[in-house]
Amino acid sequence: MNKIRSREVEVVVVGAGQAGLSSAYHLRRARYEPDRDFVVLDHSPRPGGAWQFRWPSLTYGRVHGMHALPGRELTGADDSMPSAEVIGGYFAEYEEAFDLRVHRPVEVSAVREGPHGRLWAETSEGVWAPRALINATGTWDRPFWPRYPGQEHFRGRQLHTADYPGPQEFAGQRVVVVGGGTSGVQHLMEIAEVAAATTWVTRRPPLFREGPFDEARSREAVARVEERVRRGLPPQSVVSVTGLPMTAAMERARSAGVLERLPMFDRITPNGVTWADGHRVDADVIVWATGFRPAIDHLAPLRLREPGGGIRVEGTRAVRDSRVHLVGYGPSASTIGANRAGREAVREIRSLFAEPGAGPVGGPKDRHVDDPSQHAVAAAV
Repeated sequence: MNKIRSREVEVVVVGAGQAGLSSAYHLRRARYEPDRDFVVLDHSPRPGGAWQFRWPSLTYGRVHGMHALPGRELTGADDSMPSAEVIGGYFAEYEEAFDLRVHRPVEVSAVREGPHGRLWAETSEGVWAPRALINATGTWDRPFWPRYPGQEHFRGRQLHTADYPGPQEFAGQRVVVVGGGTSGVQHLMEIAEVAAATTWVTRRPPLFREGPFDEARSREAVARVEERVRRGLPPQSVVSVTGLPMTAAMERARSAGVLERLPMFDRITPNGVTWADGHRVDADVIVWATGFRPAIDHLAPLRLREPGGGIRVEGTRAVRDSRVHLVGYGPSASTIGANRAGREAVREIRSLFAEPGAGPVGGPKDRHVDDPSQHAVAAAV
């Protein structure tokens, strides 16, 4: 049997976006020390979570629903600056201010059952053996690409929101934008200013929300998403439930005919897209603003998924394993939701550690133990 060195800590936090930093902050508040009692592992090259990858034309002034991290406000930001720079800088200052000591870039390849009742997190910097794990990996790393007949024969360019470069690359081109969410509308409106023609396609008629989004409506939307994760279904985004806020810019785009939506096409041709009734649109580019899925494949060895395809969660706790908490998943997949969920996850983990027989480990330890993945292989033979 292979012997592998592991390092023991109380908690491993996977991800250093809003959800991961909020969780780390609350661990610090609970007097857990970074690199002794907990570690934060982030695969990104620098601070900023998914924000660091946003397109340059998404300036900070155009960001909506960005809530400050707990304990430190974002002040004095220039609205004309790219959101990636503003929020990336804010996250970097936050990590330093609270001495969170994020390890990066670190890839977490698998989390499985480990020896002595611990979890076993296999990473590019070695193996960590925590008593609990906070998964805060978000969705940016799993862009969803729908599949349609003829897609592989399209002669033009296809790209996803995850690769969106801003509108300048679409000047003079015929562009089909697919998706009825916030990103799709933002892409469409700015591409329409430079493109030869734009076509907007969505699976369902988009829902625009006018007027204030009060607390009661917010609670109702979160409750609907929460109900899905309680039932073990893949979570919807909160935005998909709340609808799109009708802004002045959207009103102008609607008046100009930019927001005229077509139902989903049936086939992609080498030169564009077609519908069953014979209607067709020629295109040079298809932009898939079709959203993302939770980045949780590394949790697969723990078998947390339900038959419905999602992980059943109560609060932040995975029902199938109380040591695993998901922050930024389902109802907490928003900046304010992630802040609250980070606090809740730490509270629940502390309660778990307080149970009889679950005493503190007293700092990280290196151990040589059997590789649990080898046990799994042996059991399967």
